[in-house]
Amino acid sequence: MVLLESQIRLKTGDIAPDFELLGIDDKKHSLSDCQGKKGFLIIFMCNHCPYVKAKVDALNELYEKFGNEIAIIGINSNDSTDYPEDSFDAMKQTAKEKGFRFDYLVDETQEVAKKYGAMCTPDPFLFNSQKELVFHGRIDNAMKPGDSATEKTMIRNIEKLLSGEKIEKGFEPSIGCSIKWKEN
Repeated sequence: MVLLESQIRLKTGDIAPDFELLGIDDKKHSLSDCQGKKGFLIIFMCNHCPYVKAKVDALNELYEKFGNEIAIIGINSNDSTDYPEDSFDAMKQTAKEKGFRFDYLVDETQEVAKKYGAMCTPDPFLFNSQKELVFHGRIDNAMKPGDSATEKTMIRNIEKLLSGEKIEKGFEPSIGCSIKWKEN
């Protein structure tokens, strides 16, 4: 396990790169699916990372609180050749076991992760309805598995997005396992 902080590639105000990825519902998904929503949250994640596992309840809470107003999309970009626990079938099983109701997509080519500059799991990106990045960073301040959150950063920022308030900090790094890149 390589521990990384998320890095800045997309900057506040940048437009979300579009994609078309297969979801665990066996359908193709793209950003056009987010039309009519007040924004969307893309979380680069996987099944095996202890940092993602520690955020399962927080991810489900985000969906429960905001799933009617913003689209929530999990994207797994890990190379499942060396990490079979991150395979498409394992994604379906994990989503079922963990009660994920948000879209969970596979980025087999890893091109989407590269376009976004995703580095770690979890690595969340929050966009407004015009597809502009408004926040990139942590879900909460529980930075290690086993820590308890005392500040729910993403909930606070989504509330600000929905109420039209400015998000002061456009970047607060997330910490997690490195994305498992394919060898060239």
